[in-house]
Amino acid sequence: MRKLMGVVCSLAMCGSMVSAQAQMKKLTERLTDAADVVQQIMATPDRSIPESILAKASCVVVVPAYKKAAFVFGAQYGQGAATCRTPRGWSAPVFVQLTGGSFGFQIGGQSTDLVLVAMDQHGLQDMLKNKFKLGADASAAAGPVGRNAAAATDWKLNAEFLTYSRSKGLFAGINLSGTVLSQNADDTRTEYGTDIPFDQILKGNVATKANAQHFVGTVARYFVVSKDQH
Repeated sequence: MRKLMGVVCSLAMCGSMVSAQAQMKKLTERLTDAADVVQQIMATPDRSIPESILAKASCVVVVPAYKKAAFVFGAQYGQGAATCRTPRGWSAPVFVQLTGGSFGFQIGGQSTDLVLVAMDQHGLQDMLKNKFKLGADASAAAGPVGRNAAAATDWKLNAEFLTYSRSKGLFAGINLSGTVLSQNADDTRTEYGTDIPFDQILKGNVATKANAQHFVGTVARYFVVSKDQH
């Protein structure tokens, strides 16, 4: 009986380890996809996020589309990662989820990548304490695109979040009013192996793990403050 119990326990432990490894693999793939989204968006400067927005951004949320996901019955659902600017550089990521809204993550079967740029220094960190709705709990606007786009749309810079989408290779601002952004506590716990307050992570008090360095490094490469703003 003891041997049987030992075998059962061993199998349970192995199963748990395999499950944890599979989940970590998914998180690593999500972070890699998020980095790819940023790189692809910034690959064409004349159609990318304006430099003035890059320099002023306090946090960046990237929700890459799942290539194998099926969003049915009109449901919109996406998983992503967020990082914030700190005095020591960009923070380790926190995992988030985006749900609801009147837009589709798939348009004619085409998945959509989303980027949310938080312009308020405390906006994302404070709001993630609870689920919050863009356009209601936090002001949001479709972000300007292109080198000089910001000059003609200064009124939008009063929004707490500027929102963008990339679908079928095209990049543009998108209205995400009505969508709910919230933290994914389970995935964040899996990434760091323990319950760490997400605001401590976004404030830069937690080291970036190896699987997230590419994502954080990619954000840091593009979201830089120009020298004349120092």
